Amino acid sequence: MRLLPVVFLGLMLSALTLAAADISGTWSASVALDAGSGTATFVLKQTGETLSGSYSGALGEAKVTGSLKGDVVEWSFETEDAGKVVYKGKLDGAAKIKGSVEYGQLGKGNFTAEKTK
Repeated sequence: MRLLPVVFLGLMLSALTLAAADISGTWSASVALDAGSGTATFVLKQTGETLSGSYSGALGEAKVTGSLKGDVVEWSFETEDAGKVVYKGKLDGAAKIKGSVEYGQLGKGNFTAEKTK
């Protein structure tokens, strides 16, 4: 009889793993850096834990690569003006990500991204 709760817990954890978030879609990010604030748009495609997609914003356009592990997400891209730009955040529900960002030589800050599509 003691085995039943353990089996039930195992099944529940398996179900949670299978129901992991899919963050594919269009995201609008509000970014606040040491040097100022702005917005960026990301179109992300998730395949397993791997992210790919595109950035568009004040620095132009760039290809994005990254990962999603549980509720922790990270993606990056490179531009001539800033160098390497890295976003690190945590899912806040199915349609919001909050975290920190490093815009290469332009500085560090925070962001909040919301899924629009």
